[in-house]
Amino acid sequence: MKRQAALLSALFFTFFFGVSYAQRSIPVIPDVPEEDQICFALYTVQDQVMKMTVQLYPLDEGDDRLVRLEICDQGDWKEIARGQVIENSYNSGVDDARSWTASFRIEDWDDSRDHDYRAVHGERAFYYGKIRKDPVDKETIVVAAFTGNSNRDRTLRPDLIANIKAQDPDLLFFSGDQSYDHKYHLAAWLLFGRQFGEVIRDRPTICIPDDHDVGQSNLWGAEGKKSKSMAGTDGGYFMPAAYVKEVERAQTSHLPDPYDPEPVKQGIGVYYTSLKVGGIDFAIVEDRKFKTGPEGVVPQQGPRPDHINDPAYDPQRVDVKGTQLLGARQLHFLQEWGEEWEQVEMKAVLSATVFAGAAHIHHGERLVADLDANGWPQSGRNRALSEIRKSYAFMIGGDQHLATVVHHGIDDWNDAGYSFCVPSIVNFYPRKWLPLEEGINPVNDRLEHTGAYLDGFHNKVTMYAYANPDENNAIYPKWREDGAWGKLAAGHGIIRFNKEERTITMECWPRGVDVTKSDAAQFPGWPVTINQEDNYGRKAVAWLPEVRVKGLEDPVIQVEDESTGEIVYTLRINGDSYVPKVFSEGAFTLRIGDGGSWKRVFTGIPAGSRDRKPIKVKL
Repeated sequence: MKRQAALLSALFFTFFFGVSYAQRSIPVIPDVPEEDQICFALYTVQDQVMKMTVQLYPLDEGDDRLVRLEICDQGDWKEIARGQVIENSYNSGVDDARSWTASFRIEDWDDSRDHDYRAVHGERAFYYGKIRKDPVDKETIVVAAFTGNSNRDRTLRPDLIANIKAQDPDLLFFSGDQSYDHKYHLAAWLLFGRQFGEVIRDRPTICIPDDHDVGQSNLWGAEGKKSKSMAGTDGGYFMPAAYVKEVERAQTSHLPDPYDPEPVKQGIGVYYTSLKVGGIDFAIVEDRKFKTGPEGVVPQQGPRPDHINDPAYDPQRVDVKGTQLLGARQLHFLQEWGEEWEQVEMKAVLSATVFAGAAHIHHGERLVADLDANGWPQSGRNRALSEIRKSYAFMIGGDQHLATVVHHGIDDWNDAGYSFCVPSIVNFYPRKWLPLEEGINPVNDRLEHTGAYLDGFHNKVTMYAYANPDENNAIYPKWREDGAWGKLAAGHGIIRFNKEERTITMECWPRGVDVTKSDAAQFPGWPVTINQEDNYGRKAVAWLPEVRVKGLEDPVIQVEDESTGEIVYTLRINGDSYVPKVFSEGAFTLRIGDGGSWKRVFTGIPAGSRDRKPIKVKL
């Protein structure tokens, strides 16, 4: 019945638009037996609150509208919650798709142990998984990161699933474009569930919907206003607000409660928040939702409002006063998040894309600057990086169809943090890092064109690694006869946060590689390892006295500039001594605590040399 409806819809489009069903490639929702009615489930646990979203296939009239959540208790299944199936319309204008989700929010969750769970629909549909304990006892926390699940390949992902299981990450991060089917999110989302549900079922998962997820080519959210075209360059959302809200419900309703739940325009919600996993604190930033659209704001200097191809253009003229990247609400969130270190050892920011323009070739054409990248607007980019570096946070993103490792700079090269943009799962729109000049001070002897550069907006970037598509690199033909994965540099990223050494290791794995093999090779230039403190690479102007702490393991240090009242940074140090750096002369306040409260506060400390009498603290 459901499959027939999908095929009738496809035939309608074939007749109306004059193209074949195969050419339109409209995703089909399969008919499934009753026992497979639940497609997949996503969950997170934060502050002893477990949240889960269960995604079902469309229900027929008369089907049960209730989902039960059960956990296994000493061999017996015990019901802990019931959820009504939400069947809100997507209101897409092309079909009658509905959401078909059930949500659970369980408080007082015991995150000190694993829990086997099952979601139950009706009498025969059982979906099993494991809600993992918080891995606070692990030395290294592993994140698997993905982007760009293009509809050019609708097959399952057995190579990725096998590798993810072998790498056994503690967290999955999908940074955007989980769906590439614009007006058909439900069908594409159910396919995504079939492709990745096998690993999502037993790991906390973060999804950030990006432009294609919400039905448009690019996304400058402009605080939720209505966009006039699918291109989105005027800012806002093209699809009806109901569609956007159902996409976000499906992909983000299992995330921890939003920091500030006030909706934006059209009643579209927000989901920016944070999630702690194993002592690593992840800020989940909606970097598209508040960003200004360029059309009508920036003079068009290329074939479209967001592409600049005049090498003589003035980058400062596009940094228009009043434009924004992150909204004031998001910046306030990052400020408070950066100062909160209870049960936190390291921090990271997760965004749809990274804060630079790090591609020169777009689908075979050289482009000077791309206003879709988070290198624009430059002032907004700098404000975001300034806030992020105050917590020594590492950055992970996607969207760019090009894997990169960049050390960002604001006033000087490398004075902010590092970012890892992961490769696309399926890369149909190849981009390349291919500057016309050599970088200053190359940093990776395994690759050319590394070192210090100005991006297309004259932001300071240091390129450490990149994975360019290469038509001659038809690798792993045993898996794919056409070698497309090698040619287009598709893959996924792995990030390892070593809490003992305070290092962050970035791995970049091509599709088709078996990571369990002894000769398994990453993309050239990887892995890349940095230290936590490299994420605030700003050079010290002066120093505060060395702090020596007894009675408190790895204390949290906070430095405040008394002349401005600004928090300079907050950091959990590694060990019992630390020499705080500062970036101006004058007096500073120094706070020392455990992350939950400040145990000692010293005021009026003058900036000076490193070799002064230490501050000794016994707690």
